[in-house]
Amino acid sequence: MNLFVSEGNPHCLKALAALEATGVQCGVQFVNQDERVVPFLSRPTLPALALPSGQYLFSSNAICRYLFEVNGQECSELCDQWLEWEATVLQPALQQALHMAVLQGKSSEVSKALQGPINVLEQSLSKRNAPYLTGDSVSAADLVLWAGFFPVLSDSSLTLGEHKSLKAWFDRVAAMTACQSAAQKVLQGKGLQGMKSYMQKQPAPQSSQCRETQPCNSNSAEEEGGERVVSEEEMEAAALTWSKGLNTCPPATKKQHPILPQEGKRNVLVTSALPYVNNVPHLGNIIGCVLSADVFSRYGHLRGWNMLFVCGTDEYGTATENKAREEGLTPQQICDKYHAVHSSIYKWFQIDFDYFGRTTTEKQTEIAQDIFWRLHERGFLIEDTVEQLRCENCQRFLADRFVEGICPHCSYPEARGDQCDKCGRLINAVDLREPQCKVCRQTPVIRSSKHLFLDLPKLESQLEQWLEKSTSTGDWTANAKQITRSWLRDGLKPRCITRDLQWGTPVPHADFKEKVFYVWFDAPIGYLSITANYTSKWEKWWKNPHQVELYNFMAKDNVPFHSVVFPCSLLGAQDNYTLVNHLIATEYLNYEDTKFSKSRGVGVFGDMAKDTGIPSDVWRFYLLYVRPEGQDSAFSWADMALKNNSELLNNLGNFINRAGMFVTKFFEGCVPVMELQEEDKKLLALVSWELQQYIQLMDKIKIRDALKHILNISRHGNQYIQVNEPWKKIKGGDSERQRAGTVTGVSVNIACLLSVMLSPYMPAVSQTIRDQLNAPPSCINTMLEDNGTFVCSLSAGHRIGAVSPLFQKLEADQIETLKKKFGGQQPEDEPPKKKTTVRNAASAQSAAVPAPAVAVEVGTVNQVDPEKAKQLTQAVAEQGEKVRALKAQKAEKAVITAEVTKLLDLKKQLALAEGKNPEPAPQKGKKK
Repeated sequence: MNLFVSEGNPHCLKALAALEATGVQCGVQFVNQDERVVPFLSRPTLPALALPSGQYLFSSNAICRYLFEVNGQECSELCDQWLEWEATVLQPALQQALHMAVLQGKSSEVSKALQGPINVLEQSLSKRNAPYLTGDSVSAADLVLWAGFFPVLSDSSLTLGEHKSLKAWFDRVAAMTACQSAAQKVLQGKGLQGMKSYMQKQPAPQSSQCRETQPCNSNSAEEEGGERVVSEEEMEAAALTWSKGLNTCPPATKKQHPILPQEGKRNVLVTSALPYVNNVPHLGNIIGCVLSADVFSRYGHLRGWNMLFVCGTDEYGTATENKAREEGLTPQQICDKYHAVHSSIYKWFQIDFDYFGRTTTEKQTEIAQDIFWRLHERGFLIEDTVEQLRCENCQRFLADRFVEGICPHCSYPEARGDQCDKCGRLINAVDLREPQCKVCRQTPVIRSSKHLFLDLPKLESQLEQWLEKSTSTGDWTANAKQITRSWLRDGLKPRCITRDLQWGTPVPHADFKEKVFYVWFDAPIGYLSITANYTSKWEKWWKNPHQVELYNFMAKDNVPFHSVVFPCSLLGAQDNYTLVNHLIATEYLNYEDTKFSKSRGVGVFGDMAKDTGIPSDVWRFYLLYVRPEGQDSAFSWADMALKNNSELLNNLGNFINRAGMFVTKFFEGCVPVMELQEEDKKLLALVSWELQQYIQLMDKIKIRDALKHILNISRHGNQYIQVNEPWKKIKGGDSERQRAGTVTGVSVNIACLLSVMLSPYMPAVSQTIRDQLNAPPSCINTMLEDNGTFVCSLSAGHRIGAVSPLFQKLEADQIETLKKKFGGQQPEDEPPKKKTTVRNAASAQSAAVPAPAVAVEVGTVNQVDPEKAKQLTQAVAEQGEKVRALKAQKAEKAVITAEVTKLLDLKKQLALAEGKNPEPAPQKGKKK
């Protein structure tokens, strides 16, 4: 085991202090801060801990936690909470403070930037009768937070004179030999100036405005410097708004179908890219299209907008013909079968379409042929004889998406017959190098055929004029703009809109009666025909551009057909069509470290999610948490479990459940009287600010980033409860009981607000929270209409319902089973791994295992599983807390013994996952 650190890096100070404090045997190597130690990372990241297994830890907090665990000191739940607070709240504040002090010479501004975190620490430490953050002994949390503060506190410009508890704690930790030694090695006794070289290479702290070209990953208040500094004016305004309570007007009525545009309302038409009917959608398909659109549609209803959300299955084309051939059915039977499959999947995921249709309808034929004739009559269609690829083995011309080969532009080996996914360039299938039929893998031949083309060059000026207006006034994602510009850069070329197929919308021209429309001419028209099947007054949505805003949701590979081809078709038809105002495209979601593959059994597909036993709301939450907004992201089982157990269970669920339970337990189920003090007003202002950020981001369809503000609010709430300790105050005198009542009442009202904000993301959980709180129906609209206000929705005397936990823990063994189930088949010819003795491993590099495991003479090293170890580490910590709590409560011996047995079993599992010997060696002086 080897720890890599660099001088001047405050994160390295944490790791080195933890190593010296724990005494774990480990080599230390000082390297240049630009050295890339971790081979699979694209940028230098220090500190880094090389484990005996060949794996790396490169999060400073994770390294500290690991070293303490190796030393036999388990991290408690409170320790984990402090570590998370340090990473999400303190670090952004420190970055801003250090940037100002080291690079801008504004040392006087440091105390202002750190005021929020310092106050939180002071309040917490002053209320605890313990020398350290988590108890009577130093924990990983103490060293991590000390190391964070040390560079600024070592400079005389910031003092802790008024914060006596914090100063006493800091001095106590700083007096440790390990801390003094680490500080000398990392900062060379230079304090802030020892960090100058390091800070010069760090990006400046982000402002509150996120650039369009970069994903906005800010965590609200944190990017303003830890806990946001709230002014007196904000506090009083928040308190005044709070006191107004809910609107007296009746809650919004249920949808009345058909939904049509209304005068004086914001009329929003939402479409999601039509999924191919021949495939079962996987998680990437779901988040890229229907789930993202559903969240925005639900949000729009909360804002009081007049929303219509339509989608359906795209059913024509070669893909359907091939699927029918595979399954021995007719194309129509395939469409009927898989339309039902799609409908069932989206229903389980709670996708709330106003209408979910399909493209194999009479309305589709009618509208597509009408647009065709209008284009033909206005001179926007041209005829040409083209060379096509034909598979003699399959006896048919090959549609673009059923040809693969080498891209003639960038040499990407898996380019399709219409477009290259790597360079994004438009491709003529016959220009592919080494083309193959995707069905039989034979090499196709070139044959001639007469076709109709949409004359895109003739429409280019109209398109550019419309694009300039739409992209400047609407919300187009950066990738949508970039992809569209790349198509226009070299000038548009005529686009073929007919195909030599049988399954499709017939071309109504006598000279082309044997052909059908190309799917990418035909499919987007499905939005219109699906709406027409929903209501005969469909033109009020689709031929009403001055009254209707159109939002298109899709994955990035669909962009050019929605930003160029389809708009040109509608512009050329000259029938006052509604064109897209906001084009929202996601990047790709991968599965673990690979792609989804139905044939290889890799990844979770929509029809499988239900069988995992994980509720659909949890699936929705995690997919939205990792939504690929600005760059590709990946689904990870380990991360899903971590986010469920930390964000949902320990953060959000913990806060809402505690708030409700306090009302039930302390106040007989009725919300107590609330007398706001300055601390309460400050919290109201913080929560109101987070709500405003949420609304601004959701308005801009930054769905993933907006979710972080919900979690921030529950973190504020948890901290508020923890600092005020209502469970203690309720046992005190009248003033303390009143204080407990105020804290409980404010908390349960925050829980009600969270239920509203959660509604687009987790509709079932949102409703459950409101049911438990017996919340007034009007709360669902009041707090988000008119740009959002946080009001007291559960006034004193309001009786809540029965409260119960909202989430369940995802256990390590459950996740491991699911990961194996959906991981696909492993290669059969994988060479066997070499066996190594523990003795050899220990001597090869200073072993990271505790002393008892090193004492084993000979044995096979267990297979290391870092992800499983991560889950088990958390499980051990939680079980340890449970055992300690039972002992403190003096529970029955049999109960304690049973829980201790569970703890020992978890520790054995953890040892195996870390490649250690699960059985400790006998200690000297004791019998085996």
